[in-house]
This record gives sequence, structure tokens and C-alpha cells, in this order.
Amino acid sequence: MQSSRDAPFIPSAAGAKGNVEKAVSSYLDFHDESKADSKQKRVTQYAEMINHYYDLATDFYEWGWGQSFHFANRYRGENFFSSIARSEHWLALQMNLKPGMRVLDVGCGVGGPAREISRFSGAHVVGVNNNDYQIVRANRHTAAAGLSAQCEFVKGDFMHLDFPDNSFDAVYQIEATAHAPDKVACYSEIFRVLKPGGLFGSYEWCLTDKYDPENAEHKKIKHGIEEGNSLPDIATTKEVVAALKQAGFVVLHEEDRALRLSPNDIDWFQPIQPSYTPMNIHHTEVGHKVSSFFLRCLEKVRIASTGSSQVQEFLHTAAVNLTLGGQKQIFTPSFFTLAQKAEN
Repeated sequence: MQSSRDAPFIPSAAGAKGNVEKAVSSYLDFHDESKADSKQKRVTQYAEMINHYYDLATDFYEWGWGQSFHFANRYRGENFFSSIARSEHWLALQMNLKPGMRVLDVGCGVGGPAREISRFSGAHVVGVNNNDYQIVRANRHTAAAGLSAQCEFVKGDFMHLDFPDNSFDAVYQIEATAHAPDKVACYSEIFRVLKPGGLFGSYEWCLTDKYDPENAEHKKIKHGIEEGNSLPDIATTKEVVAALKQAGFVVLHEEDRALRLSPNDIDWFQPIQPSYTPMNIHHTEVGHKVSSFFLRCLEKVRIASTGSSQVQEFLHTAAVNLTLGGQKQIFTPSFFTLAQKAEN
């Protein structure tokens, strides 16, 4: 992972407001497979689960990843941040975003993609997010970047968008609706607020055709990704396309953007892949143990909130299983679809 100079030096799960241990316990309860209702709770109480997760994980994300919480394919010789920006520019180009357009960013995080896409395209971007702490961070970063007139952020649930019908010229989401408990319902809300003729561009987390639901190892990896990333379930690529069509969209294009573009390119999971290098050593088992010990020490002297090491633990679970999913090609974080709401 890379470091973000504008993020806290020591990730402290500040969004949990001093209740880190309680938030961790509540979050992990959603993924306790020993409880028969855990999966159902992830669906019916998705908003609570996701808010616990991002209250806990946002500081860690910013410290280790930057302000754009997503993956990207990467050319040989291209640095991490350039690949992230390129994936956002590519999305803006597919949607033909231009000055004067009003664009919705669904599940905007702390606003990294919204700022980059608004700069690149000249469009006015409205980010919607259901997490108070991330909205505060998004507004702070946007003011510092001098983009408050071009980007705005509102609190809202993407399952129940608080905008009138036909409000936006275009809509995009980047690895956010993976949290949606019902893809058809989520995409239907996006369809409703999009103007006729408008485009919806999406990078979705999906299981690929190589995923075998009867394979115990595959199922374990899937559950590890869900637990480490606050997901109610993971859809297949076919399910995502079917859900878009059921919501009313015409699907113009579909493509797995996580695949290498050439044999010399760098895998999307390389930033979280265990290796004994300065940037990746903390993803190794030895590095993980050292990092956990360091955080526990900070907890004891009250520099880090009690429970921060537990957050690092489930984020490590995410990294391990995302890497395995990528290596086995049973999972992609960047299944791209371009869909259109037909003209009236």
C-alpha cells in the first residue's frame, strides 16, 4: 500500500468516536458464520454494518491507500497513484462527461474519485454517502483542494436516494454498490434519478465464471472478502448484468478491467500482495504480526484507540482473500459496465 500525506499518520478508527471495541464487536457479529442468521442480518441491517465498517476502516484506508478507495489495473512502469487516476479518467471518458453536466457519484467515500473526475471532465459531481465521518473527510479534502464549488457531498442511502426523478445527466459508482443488499433495487434507484438518455458507468466487485460455489476453498475466499470488506454477499458478473437489465437499463458494454492488458502489466492486487519489500512487508505473516504488536502497544499508551489492532486484523483478512481471489481469477474488483436509460 501507499501512504497518503493528508491522512492521519497513525490510523486510529476515529470515525468510531472512541467506541472502537464496541464497533468492532458489532461489525464482526454480522460475519459470524456460527450464527444461522448472520447472512440475513447483513442484508436487512446493511446500513448499520457498513457504517460500523467505515467508521473503523476509513483512517486505515486513507493512511495506507490514499483518498480513492478502489483498485485499478496497472501498466509496467506506471506508479500506483497514476493507475488509480487513469482508471477514473477512463471511466469519465466512457461516459463522455463534460462541463455543465450534473453527475452523481454513488457511494463516494471521502471524495477522491469525485475530485479527480470533476477536475478532469469539468462536470459538477454530487457525492452521496451514508457515513457521517466520510462526509466530513470529503468536505475537508475538497475545501483544501479548492473544489467546493465543483463537488458537493450529501448524506444518503443509495438504496433510497433522496433526489427527484431525472435529476442527473450521468451516474457512476466505483466499487461501492458491492455493499448493496439488493442489486436490482439499488440499480433501480440509480435508474430513477438518471435523466432519459443518460449513462451509468460502474466498476463492480464480482465473482467470475471461474468461481465454483461447490469448492470449499473458493467459498472460504469469498467469505473472507465479505468479512474483510463489509459485504452482504458478492454477485457474479452475470447477476450484475441481469440486475441492470431488470432495473430498466440497456447494457451497452461489459468488461473485466481488472485483467492484465498485456503480459508485462502488474496485477491489480499487487499493492496488497505479501512480499518482503518496504511497501508490502506488512502483508506478510511476519509483517502482520509486527504491525499488530505495534498497534497493541499504541493502544496501551492510549495513542491509538483500543480495538485498532482488531480493525487491522479484519483488514488483513480482506487483503489475504482479495489476493487469493485475484490469483485464482475467481474474483474481480473492476467488472465494468456501461448502461443507458433509454430516451422517452
